[in-house]
Amino acid sequence: MTAGASPSPETVRIEALADTPTIRAALADLLIETVAAGGSVSFMHPLARADAEAFWAGSLAAAGRGERVVFGAFVGDELVATLTLLLACPPNQPHRAELAKMMTRVSKRGRGHAMALLRRAEAEATSRGKTLLMLDTASDEGAAGLYEKAGFLLGGEIPDYALKPHGGLTGTLFYWKRLPASAEPGSTRKA
Repeated sequence: MTAGASPSPETVRIEALADTPTIRAALADLLIETVAAGGSVSFMHPLARADAEAFWAGSLAAAGRGERVVFGAFVGDELVATLTLLLACPPNQPHRAELAKMMTRVSKRGRGHAMALLRRAEAEATSRGKTLLMLDTASDEGAAGLYEKAGFLLGGEIPDYALKPHGGLTGTLFYWKRLPASAEPGSTRKA
């Protein structure tokens, strides 16, 4: 490669994940790495492997029941990022979904994998008749820039919302985004 040339982009494949021992192990590795690197994804460092695997077993079981979709971004056979689309909202909120557990391997950040996951989750939500997406991210070292680039709007900030994985408090930023009404049968948006 010549000086100043940018590296060729990696081909990323986005898939909805099913519960297999290999997938659960790869997700556990990603969660442990994210928490160790300071990612505020509901866990404290050091995160025990058994706890990481138990979390993903529960999450993938919920996906199997249709309550969520766990997406994985792969480069070759390597799981490099994940994002969960939470579909099970209260009865008075059938039009809404949430995004959670966005994680990208530290060595793979800045390559567009997270944005590819966001776009896939938005398309999935739209196809299921969802017209509003919500998410939250840590005020300190969260992914606010990514979400704003993807068109999410800041709803507000709550200070001292959660502990950082290595200690100390961080606030959280709440974001939202309207999605286009789906032409699919079962769309919850009325004309």
